[in-house]
Amino acid sequence: MIGWIIGMIAICVVILVLSLFTISKGYAYKHTIDPLPDNDQAGNASEGNNTP
Repeated sequence: MIGWIIGMIAICVVILVLSLFTISKGYAYKHTIDPLPDNDQAGNASEGNNTP
């Protein structure tokens, strides 16, 4: 009976450690965004139907 309790506590500790490791890796991830396009390209694309 004691063996089962120790085994379950060990499994819970392993799950806790893996969860904390995954969360810390997620917070450490460096997010990047695409650069903004040039002004002349952005103006033409936003006008849409105004081209002759």
